[in-house]
Amino acid sequence: MAASPSPEFFRRLAAAAAAETLPRFRKGGDVINKYQTGFDPVTEADRAAEQAIRAIITAEFPDHGIVGEEFGTEQSDSRYNWVIDPIDGTRSFICGLPLWGTLVGLTVDGRAVAGMMAQPFTGELFYADGNGASYEGPDGQRRLAVRRSATLAEATLCTTSPSLFDETRRPLYNRVEAAVRLARYGTDCYAYAQLAAGNVDLVIESGLNSYDIVALIPIIEQAGGIITTWSGERPELGGDIIAAATPELHAEALALLAG
Repeated sequence: MAASPSPEFFRRLAAAAAAETLPRFRKGGDVINKYQTGFDPVTEADRAAEQAIRAIITAEFPDHGIVGEEFGTEQSDSRYNWVIDPIDGTRSFICGLPLWGTLVGLTVDGRAVAGMMAQPFTGELFYADGNGASYEGPDGQRRLAVRRSATLAEATLCTTSPSLFDETRRPLYNRVEAAVRLARYGTDCYAYAQLAAGNVDLVIESGLNSYDIVALIPIIEQAGGIITTWSGERPELGGDIIAAATPELHAEALALLAG
């Protein structure tokens, strides 16, 4: 196969997932807690959407590996691995809030090279196919490009929730939040898409899994942004993540996260 999938392939994946998620959105379906303690929800929509995505990938690329949040790993020894989060933002999904999305990313030799974030309720698709990052939705079609923010003091910052950060990381995150112009919560994958679209300048999170972030890495990078761990390493494995519109903004925020 080529280094990256086509936009048409991403559209097929998005449509298949939407056929499972949209009929169940705001319908009050069953929610299962995956944790013995705490709360990590999964719904019938999560599982059905991942199965639909897996079926398309397996039919198109039978020798590729798949890593999914709900159904685990297949053919992990492949150079090509698809990483799936059928509903990133399940908490928003079960609350009827449209700040969730379907994530599908492709890694080649461990490096994220292509990915999509689809939000079917708003009819939006954000994707990176190796030729740049693009948007399709109610606003039409366009290339994505980050905003060239000058300083941290002018920046808009998003995180899903301050509760993501443990007692060590929370004070560090708070330093960045105190330095920016505006901070917003509850955004999950949608924040990364808006960073690529030029509406958000920083996203900072902690404790992410690979399926939370792999699809979003190429979208950020191919829109001109930068995304790493808090220690400046590649972010494909998840963990503590920072995405920024510019290298300068990234460096300024990292300095605060480092204490």
